[in-house]
Amino acid sequence: MKSPMQAAPARRKHAASSFASARSELTVPSGITSTALSLTALWNRLDKDDTQLFDAPGPRGRRRIAVATVVSLLAFAGLAAVALRQFAANGQLSAAKWQLFVQGPVLRYLLTGLSATIQVALVSGAIALPVGALLALARLAETPLLRVPATLYVEVMRAVPLLLLVYAFLLGLPSTGIQLSLFWMLVWPIVITNAAVFAEIFRAGVRAIPQGQTEAGHALGLRHWSVLRLIVLPQAIRQTAPALASQLVRLLKDSTLGYVVSFPELL
Repeated sequence: MKSPMQAAPARRKHAASSFASARSELTVPSGITSTALSLTALWNRLDKDDTQLFDAPGPRGRRRIAVATVVSLLAFAGLAAVALRQFAANGQLSAAKWQLFVQGPVLRYLLTGLSATIQVALVSGAIALPVGALLALARLAETPLLRVPATLYVEVMRAVPLLLLVYAFLLGLPSTGIQLSLFWMLVWPIVITNAAVFAEIFRAGVRAIPQGQTEAGHALGLRHWSVLRLIVLPQAIRQTAPALASQLVRLLKDSTLGYVVSFPELL
């Protein structure tokens, strides 16, 4: 007769062997397993953050970052105080020197230039963004009838200086009998060059999506354009948002070339 202390290891051994045999009899279909693994990998890619690029700082690292931030802010504040003191000592902050900017005619002139600059940027961006997206889709098309002309346009227009296009619209179009307003003489060159850049940004975003997602869409029976519309493009637009915002800022700066066509812009 075994004592309870001697029988306990035997019972645990018997339970472990029973669990192992039951687990071996339980088979999970390979399709479900592969689908679960694919969904997990997709979720990890969609939910990725900056910690995948580098290790998260520890307590000591966070303290160093906080100290460096405070020191940097104090240094910049000190430099700003010194600069303001020097301006005041040399009379640059006197009311007489700044009175010009509160006069009615000057304010109206500045506000008119600001309004014109915003209009050029908004109209140019509203045209260049969708045109760039269409050019990117054409470059990604399977048929050469769309891909070759779009590729030629993008590669050429990205290399043409914007100032040269502005001069072409200013001096070349009137000689052919085409008359445009000063507004459109500035807008169309900006649209032509920036649409090519937007096309490359969109195309790069699409190419950055893992090829496995496109292959999975084709495996489900989706056609090329359906895969782009339903799977690839939503992710590509989200990934390219910072680059698109940066290019829109550059588009706003391009409006400074309005002086070539005597357009009253602010910058």
